[in-house]
Amino acid sequence: MVDQPDQNGRAKRSRSMSVSMADIARLANVSKPTVSRVLNGSPLVTEATRKHVLAVASEHGYAVNRNAQKLRQTRTDTVQVVLDFASHRGGRIADPFIFELLAGVAEALSVRNVDLLLSSARKGDGRSYQDQIAARVVDGFIFLGQGERDPMLRKLAKLGVPFVVWGAVDPDEPYCAVGSDNLLGGELAGRYFLKQGRRRWMFIGNDAHAEIRMRHDGLTKAAGDAATLTTLTSEEMSYVSTYRALKDHLADHPAPDAIFAFSDTAAMAAITAMREAGHIAPRDYSLVGYNNIPFAADFTPAITTIEQETHLAGAILVEKLMQLIDGGRANSTTLPTRLIVRET
Repeated sequence: MVDQPDQNGRAKRSRSMSVSMADIARLANVSKPTVSRVLNGSPLVTEATRKHVLAVASEHGYAVNRNAQKLRQTRTDTVQVVLDFASHRGGRIADPFIFELLAGVAEALSVRNVDLLLSSARKGDGRSYQDQIAARVVDGFIFLGQGERDPMLRKLAKLGVPFVVWGAVDPDEPYCAVGSDNLLGGELAGRYFLKQGRRRWMFIGNDAHAEIRMRHDGLTKAAGDAATLTTLTSEEMSYVSTYRALKDHLADHPAPDAIFAFSDTAAMAAITAMREAGHIAPRDYSLVGYNNIPFAADFTPAITTIEQETHLAGAILVEKLMQLIDGGRANSTTLPTRLIVRET
């Protein structure tokens, strides 16, 4: 086709010339999924963006291919990532680990040109997630952390909603989960304490969370009859909560000579509380954290920790979810889990 001059003498593209959705996305400086949502009347697009995209489409003579649109309507090219805000103090999440995990998911989705919709966990039996699929708001869900929602996740799996979970990998669960070998992580911490000659152990965490309960179970298994084990429950997954709980405990209890904390952030809080009580690692006690966040190596003293390969997790979670969205099956995956020995 040859461009036709308009009344001002400018070349104007014939309306019969093929203009693709990708062209409109490029000209409007937005993503292709955004153009798709505008043309499908999605409520996820702001009014300003909608007007801008429609103006660009109109200017370049873009016409929606209704037959192709019907084929595309089963996909929104959007995945909702659900964070467990309720497990954190005041609804705030400050642990660097969760943001590393989120970054990995976001990168894996961007490679596939899929948008990420971030949300907090919803209360209820999972019907609201099913409704979002039925309304074509999103294609599926990635839950970063099981929290205390295992009953809801089981119901969601029965409803056939496509989702995957970062958390405890349990063969008895009816849904796909990706995570470290939490039981082994606890055992590795316990073996380390035994090697250091420690006999009065403390576990810091909240067993209401499946991942943390497995870590506790692994530590208990390693202790056997060789060590006594005290449990300090940290209700909120935060530095402050852990610090206060241990500080209060030390006020009227003898100090442990080994501490296994549910996260590296909790391990940092434990080191601070113990230091204020006059106990220094590794002189007076050994300590193991979990996650191997970047700060763990630079903290003073450098934290011995259990590493779960977060850099792989995001890509695996997305790959598993896409298998489910495509109508396939996705099996749970346990990531390599190892002890990183440092100063504590």
